Amino acid sequence: MKKLITLLTLAASLLLASPAFAYEVKPGDTMSKIARDHKLTLQELADVNPQISNLNLIYIGQNINTTKSIRANEQKIEEPVNLSLSDVEIDLLARLVRAEAQTEPLEGKIAVACVVLNRVESPQFPDTIKEVIYAPGQFQPVKNGEINRPADEESIQAVKEALTDQRQLAPGALFFYNPAIATSSWLDSRATTLVIAQHVFKK
Repeated sequence: MKKLITLLTLAASLLLASPAFAYEVKPGDTMSKIARDHKLTLQELADVNPQISNLNLIYIGQNINTTKSIRANEQKIEEPVNLSLSDVEIDLLARLVRAEAQTEPLEGKIAVACVVLNRVESPQFPDTIKEVIYAPGQFQPVKNGEINRPADEESIQAVKEALTDQRQLAPGALFFYNPAIATSSWLDSRATTLVIAQHVFKK
């Protein structure tokens, strides 16, 4: 009888336990912070938590699923796909390149464009140029409005070259930053693919 009670108690505790990959929200937490702490993009975290309709509204003690979706675990294609962009997409990407890499050499501008193209191909990010660029919290020029300024000729050239054989300039790079003006322990922990001028590119 004692053995039966023990088994029932164990079963009850398993049923009542939090999911193995649930994170309990603590004071000061945001969805962006939880995503960073668990090596997820904000979109990945949103995808596995469809019960949260407003990413800016979470409460202390709430359980957040931190497992990656099946899509995020799919194998990434090693060879870049030749993307064909519309004139509108080229203009948008060139405006981002200008805003992010205005003082960088042409090679650095091409690499920034490659990061966006890599994200479009990656299962970790949205599937279009616009969705990648306007994903919440990803690019400072979107937040400060610099994305709305016209692209210069070199930035347009950089995007067009990133769509040719220059596509291989930054293989696998999904992030970039200037360590002189931005710090990120999370990015520091990721593998560096290349460094061009002031920008460090990370997988």
